[in-house]
Amino acid sequence: MATRPATRSTSVFVLDTNVILHDSNCIYKFEKNDLVVPISVLEELDNFKKGNDSLNFHAREFVRIIDSLSGDRMFDKGVTIGPNMGRLRVVMSAPMHKDLLASFPVQKVDHQILNTAYTLHKASRTRPVVLVTKDVNLRMKAKAVGLPAQDYRNDHVKNISDLYTGYRIAENLETELINRLYEPKGEVPREDLSIEPELTPNEYLIMRNNKRSALAVYRPGREVLSRIDKLQAYGIVPRNAEQSFALDALMNDDIRLVSISGKAGTGKTLLALAAALEVRKNYRQILMARPIVPLSNKDIGFLPGDIKSKIDPYMQPLYDNLGVIENQFKETDARHKRIRELLDEEKLVISPLAYIRGRSLYKVFYIVDEAQNLTPHEIKTIITRAGDNTKMIFTGDIFQIDHPYLNTHSNGLTYLIDRMRGQPLYAHITLSKGERSELADIASDLL
Repeated sequence: MATRPATRSTSVFVLDTNVILHDSNCIYKFEKNDLVVPISVLEELDNFKKGNDSLNFHAREFVRIIDSLSGDRMFDKGVTIGPNMGRLRVVMSAPMHKDLLASFPVQKVDHQILNTAYTLHKASRTRPVVLVTKDVNLRMKAKAVGLPAQDYRNDHVKNISDLYTGYRIAENLETELINRLYEPKGEVPREDLSIEPELTPNEYLIMRNNKRSALAVYRPGREVLSRIDKLQAYGIVPRNAEQSFALDALMNDDIRLVSISGKAGTGKTLLALAAALEVRKNYRQILMARPIVPLSNKDIGFLPGDIKSKIDPYMQPLYDNLGVIENQFKETDARHKRIRELLDEEKLVISPLAYIRGRSLYKVFYIVDEAQNLTPHEIKTIITRAGDNTKMIFTGDIFQIDHPYLNTHSNGLTYLIDRMRGQPLYAHITLSKGERSELADIASDLL
């Protein structure tokens, strides 16, 4: 089988296992460059084939993809990935290169992958060989021995400083324009406000001048700016403009997807849960979930006890927020009792994300906490399971990543905010002012 002539305009990328487990379709994202999968990567993928987690899905899907590409042919010279794309080949393990032998024990799979990439790098005279891995430590090892290495950046959001916040401030407006928002109708035609760049659907505004101010939102269907009143949700009252915006988005049935980002103590999870309880009658069930990112990347099976005792520590922050809402009311108050009833009747369910992923999400108010620890593919998988009349909420802090292979640019919450901006069914709010306590706010900013 003839191979495509090598040119200086293309490179050879060697894929680490974690890239494939992050995105099983990664081989289609390298344009005309050639790809190499070390045989040790296939061996590692074999350990991930069984299970229902996203890692297991990606492992199985990638093996299916390369099986369909290869047909009955061996990968000795590689196979074409697709039209106007490069070639893919599997490379067998080789003895540890003499340059690596003293520093990198061959028993470690990472070192076998490093050795494959380094051996190809030393043998190549015309084309760059680059190791692609989401493991920062492995990238440092590669660079230490002169091997080019990079992160998998296909789903990275480049300019975090320009990431959509969901609202903006309009200064020095005419008093008459603001006054019109306080009339009974509470609306102003969009065309009456001159602002650049153009407003996006469900974008919020703090409108003010030296005399008056108002909170508003751009409703795309009617092309109007509507006044935002100070709502409350199950006893929780917003303490700033950002929280008022968040509650409006959370309690608006026309907005089916909401993301809320912000540092610890800004009220993301509390507002989402309070809104869910307030609009409970519109939904069959309230589901709250969060991804489990185990300490030191160990599976929860490493922890002692039954499944409940393994999971409870991860879910406790959700119960804490529920307790804040519950404790506003006396035990004899119907709203206090109602929360207990919802839990007992499983109308309000708190569970690990993996346990809910396979469920049918029809007429559900679905809150996903700590969404920054999800991959873009996991975010997509969750949202595509939304049935009729389901509302989805994703909360998290894009600067507080616990996942070993994600960062501020590549996590699922950042990806969601960047890609969904401008959709009529979507709203986002970035909460910046901490409201948990003065101490918590200072610690979040300075420590």
